[in-house]
Amino acid sequence: MIKKFFSKKSNNERSDPGYGWSGRYMYWEDVKSLTDGYDANLILNRTYQSMLEIRDGHAVYERDSVLFEKKEYPFALISSLLYIATKNDLKLKVIDFGGSLGTTYYQTRDFLTSLKSLEWHIVEQESYVELGKKEFENKQLKFYKTIEESIADGLPDIIILSSVVQYLEKPHEFLSYLASLRIAYLLFDRTAFVCDGPDRLTLQRVPPSIYDASYPAWFFNEAKFLSHFNEYELQAQFASYVIGEQNMLIDGQLAGYDSGFFFKKMI
Repeated sequence: MIKKFFSKKSNNERSDPGYGWSGRYMYWEDVKSLTDGYDANLILNRTYQSMLEIRDGHAVYERDSVLFEKKEYPFALISSLLYIATKNDLKLKVIDFGGSLGTTYYQTRDFLTSLKSLEWHIVEQESYVELGKKEFENKQLKFYKTIEESIADGLPDIIILSSVVQYLEKPHEFLSYLASLRIAYLLFDRTAFVCDGPDRLTLQRVPPSIYDASYPAWFFNEAKFLSHFNEYELQAQFASYVIGEQNMLIDGQLAGYDSGFFFKKMI
């Protein structure tokens, strides 16, 4: 999955109602018909160029294809991974669903160097997998086209989903499937929710400082979202580490927020 949340906005883009989230739609196709879509090859190439800078040590941090001078750490995610590793003889196996070319892996690996072993599987679109295998795969980092393909190489300790689920056409079907896998731990980060009311389907327009694109985007009712995980214990809920995502505007009004959840499977 392509991670589509805004990484960097100018002051003009923050105040321009032409960018961001708008509308309240009933059907995915209704929104899709209004969008411009996106140039997947352009986004992949920008992400690739940015990740090369990270891989080769010329830059410290990338998010949504944009390079940053200072790394931002998802400490809730990092602490969750270390928590699991301490209960597993300092061994950790991760599925990073929609993990691009390794954004979260490179963002967190400095905190995981003391582990005895680390396996990080990214599940992505075919074009990302092909490029990932060619340019970024190493002893720890591997790329797969499906969750099933990754699991065939052994069950993970945790599946990470960061800024992904809200861009799926049928997210609740996917969440039910995810829960059925009975993986020991699940972690959602940077996931969009409405402040009040049912799930809301919106149109998102991305500022051109990132890339020129628009597409459907969900904001979830939190209670409905959590109902998929009745066989899991909620270990922690946390706000987005990205400035500007704790409070989100829809049609210019404060109506949403990003949140994260760390679940543990109940025995």
